[in-house]
Amino acid sequence: MNQYVTGAVIKELREKNKMTQLQLAEKLGVSDKCISKWETGKGYPDITLLEPIADAFRISVTELISGNTIHNENVSANMLRSKFYVCPVCGNVIHSMGEAVIQCHGVTLLPAEAEPTDEKHVTMIERIEDEYYVRVDHEMTKEHYISFIAAVSADGNQMVKLYPEGNTEARFKIRGVRKIFVFCNRDGLFTIDVVKGIDDKESGYDDSAERRELEKTADMLFG
Repeated sequence: MNQYVTGAVIKELREKNKMTQLQLAEKLGVSDKCISKWETGKGYPDITLLEPIADAFRISVTELISGNTIHNENVSANMLRSKFYVCPVCGNVIHSMGEAVIQCHGVTLLPAEAEPTDEKHVTMIERIEDEYYVRVDHEMTKEHYISFIAAVSADGNQMVKLYPEGNTEARFKIRGVRKIFVFCNRDGLFTIDVVKGIDDKESGYDDSAERRELEKTADMLFG
């Protein structure tokens, strides 16, 4: 584990829970002077006290060590607010509907921040019967590749794991899909809204200049 609980975190949590140093000390079976030492950086709690400290603040040990407390606001979570955590060591992908503290290989992972797709990560979406066919214009070498493609709706997440030297394509059941996420191992996470006019012509999208331009781009990529 590459982190340990700090005195600043203990002090912040203690004050947030409206506890005095003495009250926290009584819960842990230590002296208030001991708590003071922790909070002023003159000492660290023994590892056997981590679980009792976390219990006193009603959080997990992982939250305590990371310094990030998680609020239970995910009961009515919308999958469109999905967060993806990717381990830089093994490439493991973890999906969450809200805030979370996640570790892999001793590294505390941060959620990948999605950016709009750009010219280096062109993503095209085509509707084929009851599925979306998604293709990414990107190389797939062992050093630079697309790791996964995900299709997210308000109540679901579909993900396809990709591998170097494979194809950069995936198929997803339509089922209300609103966003497509693409993860590049070098450049991070990208997202694109499902584009009408290319993937959903039955929706009655107006035959505008924008649609014609989109269809021209699609023909160039898929034609």
